[in-house]
Order: sequence, then C-alpha cells, then structure tokens
Amino acid sequence: MVTIPKILAYLISLGLIFGVAVNPATAKLSEHPSQKTSQFSKIEQPLLLKVSVTLGGVVLIGAELWWFLLSKHQSNM
Repeated sequence: MVTIPKILAYLISLGLIFGVAVNPATAKLSEHPSQKTSQFSKIEQPLLLKVSVTLGGVVLIGAELWWFLLSKHQSNM
C-alpha cells in the first residue's frame, strides 16, 4: 500500500528531476548570441519522401485496423 508520504516523495523527486532538466540556467547557450533561438527554421523535404511517409502511415493504420477489427481469430477452447 502506498502512503501519502511516499506519494509526496515521488512527486518531489520528479519535480526535482524535471526542474533540473529544463532549467534555463543549465541550458547550453547558442554559439551566436545575435541568432534568434525562439523561432524554428523550416527544413524542406523532397516531395517523394513526404508522399512515401504519408502512404506508409496510412498502410500501417489500415493494417492495424484490419488486424484488430476485421480478422477472424480462432480460439483454442
């Protein structure tokens, strides 16, 4: 049985772990101080790669739906 002090200890330790991990003071500074770090730069991908990733995702989703909803499994009873 988990008691309230254990739960509090878990929450405090998680807070310390994540607090240190995302602490801005410990984050590495940019090599170029004048460069804006708050904006993302767009990385253009080839059209063939975009289409193949999209089609691969659709095929995997279709296979998962078929496996769990449409396939007939025989039970061993």
